[in-house]
Amino acid sequence: MKSRVPISASDVARLITSMGVDRVVAVDLHCGQIQGFFPPTIPVDNLDAGPVGAAYFSEKDLVRPIIVSPDAGGVYRAKEFGNTMTKLLHLKDPKRKPATTVGLAIIVKQRSGASQIESMDLVGDVKGRDCIICDDMIDTAGTLCKAAKAIKDAGARSVYAFATHGLFSGPASTRIQSSVLSEVVVCDTVPLPKSCEGVDRIKVLSLAPLLAETVKNIEHKKSVSNLFAKQMLGSGVSV
Repeated sequence: MKSRVPISASDVARLITSMGVDRVVAVDLHCGQIQGFFPPTIPVDNLDAGPVGAAYFSEKDLVRPIIVSPDAGGVYRAKEFGNTMTKLLHLKDPKRKPATTVGLAIIVKQRSGASQIESMDLVGDVKGRDCIICDDMIDTAGTLCKAAKAIKDAGARSVYAFATHGLFSGPASTRIQSSVLSEVVVCDTVPLPKSCEGVDRIKVLSLAPLLAETVKNIEHKKSVSNLFAKQMLGSGVSV
């Protein structure tokens, strides 16, 4: 029988509820089910930082970009990131051919035990392409750096990474600096550790415009989901 994993977020939701909070705004919850931990009387908005990252990478001169999901569970996130980036690229250059749309690849990990990865198998053709590993969180960056090496060994032109939350705990900064990653892009949901300050490979994007627009829409009783449509059209929220 597999051991159970405690979900402490349920306790945090109860604490927030007991404090009298009447609305919650979160950014890329690690587990979408966390929204259900709050009672129906408390609306929970789970904002997606993906469009912010997609807008940033769409401004780069990437060669046949492809989004890579680090595991099977993140395929939907990676696919949406790629779709958003494709639309932004087409808005930037309407003459862009459909064949140049952003692709999708997946890394299948084989584990020999808890937190022990025996092998990584890449599903998808990355040869000669600029790759972006898309995830929700970077902790010690061990798996990320191994994934980047596997992608590079498969013939990728360059490897980038995007994650909403950059925890960068333990040896993360050292691993990133010695890795094949060209750039690691995160959002400012978590303060950057001192060990990562001054690391030129780490780029931090601000979510302040997105959060400001969200609060404004909530106060004026407007749709929050429409914010992402505004991002796609290049108006309102920007990075």
